[in-house]
Amino acid sequence: MLIIPAIDLQNGKCVRLSQGRKETATIYDADPVKVAKDFELAGAQMLHIVDLDAAFSDSASPNRSLVREIIRTIRIPVQFGGGLRTADDVKEVIEVGVSRAIVGTIAVESTETVAELVRTFGSDRIAVGIDAKDGEVMVRGWEQKGKIRATELARIVAKAGVERIIYTDVTRDGMLAGLNIEQTGLLARESGLKVTASGGVSSLDDLKRLRRLTAFGVDSVIVGKALYEGRFTLKEASQAGL
Repeated sequence: MLIIPAIDLQNGKCVRLSQGRKETATIYDADPVKVAKDFELAGAQMLHIVDLDAAFSDSASPNRSLVREIIRTIRIPVQFGGGLRTADDVKEVIEVGVSRAIVGTIAVESTETVAELVRTFGSDRIAVGIDAKDGEVMVRGWEQKGKIRATELARIVAKAGVERIIYTDVTRDGMLAGLNIEQTGLLARESGLKVTASGGVSSLDDLKRLRRLTAFGVDSVIVGKALYEGRFTLKEASQAGL
């Protein structure tokens, strides 16, 4: 089970939100580049970076330059999402060095665009973020309902050639309330895809329970607030995921 530390960018700072609501931001560090380097030094094998400003807006975000600087500073791969709503957006971040681009709204609004991205960049470079509330997909920075169930979207993107989804239960994200193990397992079994779990990790026990789903394709988990608030260290998390 790969443990992937999260860095959420808002106004150039490293923050965490509660349930994805932008007005709930807690600033943890004013230097995201240092945070990224510290995670690498602590043993991280990949980073998960989200541009919250881009996710909540259709306009270009200044955080993109920060992402570029982070990629230049560290040697481990970066998966990146937030505001990637066109093929050009995806192309731009891959060209600056992002190893895996995460699309969400595109997957709901244009499956053919997702299929084309997979054909262009390869299935290992494109992941679909499925962010759900009560089983229904949320889009555009989690502010709008996508009018589709998470399980249905997972099956659709699988047919488009996607190999990995990143599943987040919006109601649990940033709440330290524990992962939605049941729904994560259901998505993995229904889709046959590789799944990265996200949203609500609060303890090492959460990671140990999630580990039982590896047989169904759940091979990694994103951890944010629990690391920033010292619930456990990255080393302890990695050991729990073994």
